[in-house]
Amino acid sequence: MSRSFDRGACHSAPDNRTVSSRCRHIAGPVLCALLLTAAATGAHADDIRVFSGGAPQQPLQTLVPEFEQSSGHKVHFTFALVTSLQQKLAAGEKADLILLPVPLIAATEKTLPLQAEGRVVLARVGIGVIVREGARLPDVSTPDAVRALLLDARSVAFPHPSTPSGAHLTRMIEGLGIADAVQPKVTIRPAIDGGAGLVANGEAEVGMYLLSEVQSARGVSVAGLLPPDLQSWVVYGTAVPAYNPRPEPAVALVKFISQPGKADVWTAAGFELK
Repeated sequence: MSRSFDRGACHSAPDNRTVSSRCRHIAGPVLCALLLTAAATGAHADDIRVFSGGAPQQPLQTLVPEFEQSSGHKVHFTFALVTSLQQKLAAGEKADLILLPVPLIAATEKTLPLQAEGRVVLARVGIGVIVREGARLPDVSTPDAVRALLLDARSVAFPHPSTPSGAHLTRMIEGLGIADAVQPKVTIRPAIDGGAGLVANGEAEVGMYLLSEVQSARGVSVAGLLPPDLQSWVVYGTAVPAYNPRPEPAVALVKFISQPGKADVWTAAGFELK
């Protein structure tokens, strides 16, 4: 854990009994209660470093302030391309909690031991089709409709092919028999690095990204999800690295964001619960 403290203060920091004793001499009951609460909270507060792909960014940023307020812990996010996060972890960068597509967690575990506690399947999210705000919404209800859309579009924005959704879209245009026609029109730009912006400013006529990454982006409209025959769901999960010496705060965060009462936050962000 990245806890910072003054080494000398460790020997002089007051515990609850010390604070209580001082309260009787210098403070009234209300102030005394506040001091006791502050002492108890400070004694157990941790920094939680979280590595997460971009898909869960919106629900996490909605939920975490409430968790921080109730727990006293502070959460520090690194949102990045999922393959970039894998590289960071392989290079020895430390995280207290990781949120990645479940298959990538399994791949990560081959080189980075993970704890059994804190392993949760959160939700799944599908690939959506976006166009510039105000443009006519295209038909994306069938494979033939998607095929025609991609052939007619003057430019297309895709996620990076190293990611699960990007790799799927590469296979999809090959399976539709249109790779030679479409690939020259494709601009690769991860959603987390402004992929939706290419569509919003007209650089790309059509974009295909995980729904949770683009449905709230400015300047674009969602035409819909890819049809079932072309869809690829990305299932996100959590894991706590085994080197984490104090896993309890990270596990508490996992329990908080995955509790049934938070389901509406995930669905509002474009996820489907497992």
